[in-house]
Amino acid sequence: MRILVTNDDGIHAAGLEACVRIAQSFTDDVWVVAPEFDQSGVAHSLSLSDPLRLRQIEERRFAVKGTPTDCVIMAVRHILADTPPDLVLSGVNRGQNIAEDVSYSGTVAGAIEGTILGISSIALSQAFGIKTRENPNYITAETHAPKIIRTLLGEGIPPGIVMNVNFPDRAPDEIAGIAATFQGKRDQRLMRIDERRDGRGNPYYWIAFERRIFETSPGSDLRALDEGRISVTPLRLDMTDEPQMTRLALLFDSK
Repeated sequence: MRILVTNDDGIHAAGLEACVRIAQSFTDDVWVVAPEFDQSGVAHSLSLSDPLRLRQIEERRFAVKGTPTDCVIMAVRHILADTPPDLVLSGVNRGQNIAEDVSYSGTVAGAIEGTILGISSIALSQAFGIKTRENPNYITAETHAPKIIRTLLGEGIPPGIVMNVNFPDRAPDEIAGIAATFQGKRDQRLMRIDERRDGRGNPYYWIAFERRIFETSPGSDLRALDEGRISVTPLRLDMTDEPQMTRLALLFDSK
């Protein structure tokens, strides 16, 4: 099996090395194509107005001056064009990618691009807390990811489906289980704009988040991580709301 590893934290991220070790538990044919710099929060963006710069670091390891989506396209359509990968692993992200994070995440986007290109793809993310912020428990992802990946591949990942796997901020032996989950929803009042002043008194801004506690829904990715369980969420690329589409069809057909 040939595995492509990418991420959004950049070519030098510790989580990328964890993902490589996860991939190497399956095969020696592991290729890394990751962003030259941190691309967190770029979502599924493409570099259309700037050229892509490709730098080979060592055998089977490349850095791209671009987004995670750029990296996967570069790998599949150029570097590995003759023999495309059988699996894309994106991560291990520094921090969870659940609920609304999915829309912003470059890690999830890397897996989405792999799926668009017809390759089974899995996004892997490791949550952290106040105490583990500087050193997330990547060993938790390394310990549990191989079994989960084997299970998903054994069952088969349907076309058009991305698997989003999140590991809670716990040591490997403290994991409470694995949960199949749906994408949760946070209280959007948690998001705010933090205004500051530079040395000349000019304003600048950060997007910031409050740490208030809010109720999570049973069965959601949010609840699973709160309970110390690994969250496995199947995400569908086709975002069409079929019930609403049917209602609209009846509405417009009657005109």
